[in-house]
Amino acid sequence: RVAGYVDQLDNFDAKDIALICVSESHMLYEEGFSIYTKFSKPEFTQDKDEQVEMQVLAIGVVVDNMKDLDRAKTYATQCDEKPVWSKLGKAQLEGKFAADAIESFINADDPSEYVMVCAEANEAEIWMELIPYLKMARKSMQENLVDTELIYSYAKTNNLTELEQFVTGPNVSNIQSIGDRCFNEGLYQAAKILFISINNNSKLALCHIHLEEYREAVEAAKKANNVSTWKAVCFACLRADEFRLAATCGLEVIKYPDHLDEVVTHYSDLGHFDHLISLFEQGIGLEDAHIGIFTELGILYTKHIPEKVMDHCKVFFTKLNVSKVVRACERARMYKPAVYLYMQDKQHDNAIKTMIERAPAWENDLFLDAVTKIRNAELTYKAIAYYLSMHPNLFTRLMEVMEDTADHSRVVSQLRRTGDWALQLGQPYMKSVQKGNLSQVNEALNELYVDDEDYESLRKSIDSFNNFNMIALASKLSTHELLEFRRISAYVYRRNKKWSQSIELSKNDRMWKDCIDTANESEDAEIIEGLLRFFCETSEKECFCACLYTCFSHISPDVVLELGWVNGYHHFIMPFLIQNLRQTYSRLKKLEERTAPPKEDANAQDGIAATYGNLSGFGGGMLMLENGGGMGSPMGGPGIDMSGFGTAQQPQMGGMPNGSMPGAVPYM
Repeated sequence: RVAGYVDQLDNFDAKDIALICVSESHMLYEEGFSIYTKFSKPEFTQDKDEQVEMQVLAIGVVVDNMKDLDRAKTYATQCDEKPVWSKLGKAQLEGKFAADAIESFINADDPSEYVMVCAEANEAEIWMELIPYLKMARKSMQENLVDTELIYSYAKTNNLTELEQFVTGPNVSNIQSIGDRCFNEGLYQAAKILFISINNNSKLALCHIHLEEYREAVEAAKKANNVSTWKAVCFACLRADEFRLAATCGLEVIKYPDHLDEVVTHYSDLGHFDHLISLFEQGIGLEDAHIGIFTELGILYTKHIPEKVMDHCKVFFTKLNVSKVVRACERARMYKPAVYLYMQDKQHDNAIKTMIERAPAWENDLFLDAVTKIRNAELTYKAIAYYLSMHPNLFTRLMEVMEDTADHSRVVSQLRRTGDWALQLGQPYMKSVQKGNLSQVNEALNELYVDDEDYESLRKSIDSFNNFNMIALASKLSTHELLEFRRISAYVYRRNKKWSQSIELSKNDRMWKDCIDTANESEDAEIIEGLLRFFCETSEKECFCACLYTCFSHISPDVVLELGWVNGYHHFIMPFLIQNLRQTYSRLKKLEERTAPPKEDANAQDGIAATYGNLSGFGGGMLMLENGGGMGSPMGGPGIDMSGFGTAQQPQMGGMPNGSMPGAVPYM
């Protein structure tokens, strides 16, 4: 009935009636749509705007109340008015019909819902349909989202020509973000165009890598000139077996010490060891080559080209991290380069330890050079033990070098513990250090001389160096089977003033001269007398005589006379007696000369006489004692008769003829 009224009646308020029809209480949507449609015609509504309004209300009933988008699209096509299309587009957009909505908005020339349109189009992945809408939208607005989504749509549809034209022209898009978006989604060609437009060479290089444009990637990396880009391009070229390009990038990467390990690991994982070594060999020629490059090259040599390790260490020692290279050498069991590095780094203790523990590392000249500079004294004796066990023929040379630093007493003790052969081996060394007169050295050498039956050397050693247990040596030699060593025993006893033991040993060996020399040196009359009696008992006449001669100054003559008289050695004691008398005479003569009164000098007596002659009253300087020699009495009386002065005999005093002393021997 309502529909009939709508068709039949014309004079009513269409808007009000239509609203009542579409209200929730009545839900007369068809009737409401018919009212809007009827009154949108020109014959009912003269004003164009009112007509369009009625059409919008009509399609609103279809899309909002009736939910019939197909009918709404048909109606919009019939009307072909922008507001109608816009209303339809919004409804389609809400209904998730993005493609139809885009078409409707294009027909409506309405970009107002561009945000939702772009979101729905991306969700529906209808970038081809979205491009015309965005182009339409750009005509009326300049929005970042519009330009950005248009670029993305070009990229997704692979419309690179349009894309390139768009980015080279004026736009307000965020090319960096859309470029990253394209790159992350694998749209490398589009991303390349975008990064070229904004000179983002780092990302551009990555795009070239994914497009397998390695030469272009290297060029882009040169422009970017940052280590992460160089590294990415290097590894990509390496995976593609572009070794020359990889080396170009690698040289830039290894300039940074923090990235060396990553380069080495990447090359090593791919097994390109030769190319890795070649890269570092080129790297040491860089102007800004750092210590890490030389160190890593040395480590690589230890793993892959061991014959180059030593030369590398010698040439570039000052540019190496010694500890790292040494560890690498030890892992590779290359001990000679390790020792060389220790020596150059003044780690002499470590050098010695390595040579001792690792036989291939030993080198005599290096060892001798290092052993004098070690700080740990215990290593000195480890070195001695090593040479004794491994290089005994060079032991003497080692000790020559260590003569000023080693404790020789401890060395000798070490030789004793090692064995008799070690003492024999160390004999030249001990001879060279015996000048220090150390008891350990002296005793060891003396033992060796005894074992070698070298009595001459033993005698020289005893004479020159006395710091040893002489009594023990003498006791040991006293029972030696060789005569010369028993003589040395007696000699040692004599040096230690053990006269009796010395003489007894010499007696047993009939070494009469040694007995005589010992007795003489003792200066003991009792010992000498005992020896003389021994010679008498054994009828050693010649030795008896020789003893008298040698010990002359220490023998009492009465003992000699007694022994000569008792044993009938008159002829043998005569030289002693003659010498004794001669000595006695000489001593008495010297004694008389020292005790005799001093003699008067004749010249002195003449001088006294001349003095008296010059006195007054004497003439001519002569003493006038003659009778009447003019010497009168002082009183003028006759002078005294002195004519007999000087000729008369003086009476002898005390009855001693010739004025001799009592008991004196008469002059013959």
